[in-house]
Amino acid sequence: MRVYSIPMRTRFRGVTRREGALIQGPAGWGEFSPFPEYGPAECARWLAAAREAAHDGWPAPVRDTVPVNATIPAVGPERAYAMARDSGCRTAKVKVAERGQTDADDLARVEAVRDALGPGGKVRVDVNGAWDVDHAARMIRALDRWELEYVEQPCATLEELALVRRRVDVPVAADESIRRAEDPLRVRAAGAADVAVLKVQPLGGVAAALRVAEACGLPVVVSSAVETSVGLAAGVALAAALPDLPYACGLGTLPLLEGDVVRDPLEPVAGEIEVRRPVVDEEALRRWEAPDAAWRERAAAAQAHLGGPEVIGAAP
Repeated sequence: MRVYSIPMRTRFRGVTRREGALIQGPAGWGEFSPFPEYGPAECARWLAAAREAAHDGWPAPVRDTVPVNATIPAVGPERAYAMARDSGCRTAKVKVAERGQTDADDLARVEAVRDALGPGGKVRVDVNGAWDVDHAARMIRALDRWELEYVEQPCATLEELALVRRRVDVPVAADESIRRAEDPLRVRAAGAADVAVLKVQPLGGVAAALRVAEACGLPVVVSSAVETSVGLAAGVALAAALPDLPYACGLGTLPLLEGDVVRDPLEPVAGEIEVRRPVVDEEALRRWEAPDAAWRERAAAAQAHLGGPEVIGAAP
């Protein structure tokens, strides 16, 4: 196990450094990078994804490139405009409802991104479940003056998502309601979403995410958990294996990090990422390497929930 700690270029989801562990096996490297607030049971899925990447590998791709969106953090409108303009993407996902900010901040940021992309670009917003139903309905209508493609996780629960979906014309996407749910398939039965956002690590791997995609019967957007290129490669593998890919994927997140652990990073070019598995670079890994004791404890606790073959390995 090798642990990394890489600064974020901009505070994102309250995180200023992205940390995780890399695990090597016969199929390559896998990433285990659950967020700090996740407990052992939830982390078990993330460890399963790392084990799959390191030991089992992924299905054959059906496409050579994957379209991606730019991810715009909760920054001011001038910086949001520049990030969207310079991204090379024709779709942008804009973070809104940041703690300590106002609705006016969100409106200004989305307007700036729409201006940067022009009328032919697509703008989606991500709320991370922060609004109640009334606030969500009001803000979605206000934001839709800039023609939203969809709104991601406007409220926290499936029941709230279903209520919002009946009150607005903008499609609703579910993220946390899938990746943090005991049963990721409840979203369709609840009538809570038009789009499913799937992330490989929280769902337990590429194969597990493919099963969710098939069973939920909704259009899918593959997104990242703000990983290094090792973790992003799993998301790219999922997007490349899906029979249909109607939306740009949220896999263009590497520019949010100050560095990477591979020699050929999975950075978007002209709004697309090439389907490939980058090579871990020892020098880059050493640059960002961090003590591993705490991550070994997290992985061991997740392993106890997961069962199956040991993937952590002994400490050196």
